[in-house]
Amino acid sequence: MHVVGIDRTLLSPERRRADRARLAEEVVDVLVIGGGVTGAGAALDAASRGLSVGLLEARDWAAGTSSRSSKLIHGGLRYLEQLAFPLVREALKERARLIRTIAPHLVRPLPFLLPLTAPVWQRAYYGAGVALYDLLGAAFVRDRDIPRHRHLSRRAALAAFPALRRDVVRGAIRYWDAQVDDARHTLAVVRTAAGYGAAALSSARVVGLLRDGDAPDAAVVGVRVADLADGSTFTVRARSVIAATGVWSDDVGRMLGASAPSLRVRASKGVHLVVPRAAIEGGDLDPDGLILRTPTSVLFVIPWREHWIVGTTDTPWRLDRDHPAASSADIDYLLDQVNRVLARPLTTEDVVGVYAGLRPLLAGESDDTSRLSREHAVVTPVPGLVLVAGGKYTTYRVMAADAVDAAARWLPGAPGSRTAELPLVGARGWAAVRGRAAELAAVHGLAEEVVARLLERHGDQVEAVLGLVRADPALGRPLAGAPRHLAAEVVHAVTAEGALHLDDVLTRRMRVSIETPHRGVDSAAEVAALMAPVLGWDQEQTAREVAHYAARVEAERESQRMPDDRTADAARLGAPDVRAAV
Repeated sequence: MHVVGIDRTLLSPERRRADRARLAEEVVDVLVIGGGVTGAGAALDAASRGLSVGLLEARDWAAGTSSRSSKLIHGGLRYLEQLAFPLVREALKERARLIRTIAPHLVRPLPFLLPLTAPVWQRAYYGAGVALYDLLGAAFVRDRDIPRHRHLSRRAALAAFPALRRDVVRGAIRYWDAQVDDARHTLAVVRTAAGYGAAALSSARVVGLLRDGDAPDAAVVGVRVADLADGSTFTVRARSVIAATGVWSDDVGRMLGASAPSLRVRASKGVHLVVPRAAIEGGDLDPDGLILRTPTSVLFVIPWREHWIVGTTDTPWRLDRDHPAASSADIDYLLDQVNRVLARPLTTEDVVGVYAGLRPLLAGESDDTSRLSREHAVVTPVPGLVLVAGGKYTTYRVMAADAVDAAARWLPGAPGSRTAELPLVGARGWAAVRGRAAELAAVHGLAEEVVARLLERHGDQVEAVLGLVRADPALGRPLAGAPRHLAAEVVHAVTAEGALHLDDVLTRRMRVSIETPHRGVDSAAEVAALMAPVLGWDQEQTAREVAHYAARVEAERESQRMPDDRTADAARLGAPDVRAAV
């Protein structure tokens, strides 16, 4: 198999210009619409088969659902109650691959406590479910990856997680899943696809389909694209088109016309809160997470660096899909649910960050989004076009392979998928660098914890970031308002990771937007100044980026004070999108 060359994975401004020119001139084998994890996975799957590939994303890589998840790689313990055994088993198989081979630097095993609050029946019922969960994953697990579950007494549960209410908790079951930095993982998939030759273009919105004739069943032979970076338009011709657009699937359906079959996808809003680690006493330096039953679903309390993530909600969303808004009702619901088991209740004053995402669920007869299918579907409504939607973040690779298999019917001789054991950018040399934080820190004059964090975010690509510090020691300084990040990370985000706007860096390349009380506003001016010379911004454009970012943060804060979805949506839309209008 072709080995990815490191330089070919760089998503630099120069690479974007080259890919833009290439896509306007070539006819690619596979053109993928959507730069979330499924679309990125499809681009990698096709490119690693040796096919010529284009990947188009309207905003930034992982800007939609793929950066706003619970940040878990898991089988879905709750789906066992729905008897979705094949779905759970498939997800557990993918979990093992991600931990061991595909992205071990970004996906790590994480223990969870399932608190027991009722007499014996709960231990028996939940214990049977967790035992089945372990059994379904047993064929794919090595002992060092995912330990088996254990039953804890009341005393042991309270020792493991002191924040639990002593008058409520009767014991717990500890089981294991895994955690991921979703935005950085999706970015790694995109970069790996680029390394295999895919032309990857963000800020490129598909505005129409090219058809081979006027008949309702005329084949799709390409797309019309608006380049939001400069306001121009161009066309891309392709032998097959895969639309992996999640909650935007209906947009592609409308481009086809009313007579063509399409996927019915509903959007379910999931809101998460981010609170400081000190707000919840979770035990040792590497605490367990919690999984709690709610009236309609489950709630996670997940350790996330120096914070906790609390979520999620699961409610229908029919408003703006680009910027789903969290309301005060969402925040109050999450606080009410988690406070049922916490000795010291959380308040809104504890909340540092809030984010909302939309899950694409295959529509069924039920109006309850928590009961809609998390399985995925692949359809070909007309020749040349494949639609893929549904599924879970964990099973993105399977969805991608299925979509490319469907497109391969128009590509004679195309080989099968090769991604099951294919390491992403940052993973190939992970074993050699994972324990070198102290050594690298000493060499570069940096704090060990800073380098350890770089390793967890960049894997074996850490040398690319540290190389910037060697070339310009000033880039080794901590960022204003975000001292756990270095200035070099900003430059690397632009030169290697495809960041085109301030929001791309503060929200997805880093998580300053949800990990600091100022939500990135205090860091915005310095970060924009670091980006400006690489992207060719003048003073006016730099100031505009900072103003856009501050307006976005204020609009989100205002939406979170609103009582319901409609008023929250209106408040959030008060800030314009930084990308140019089509």
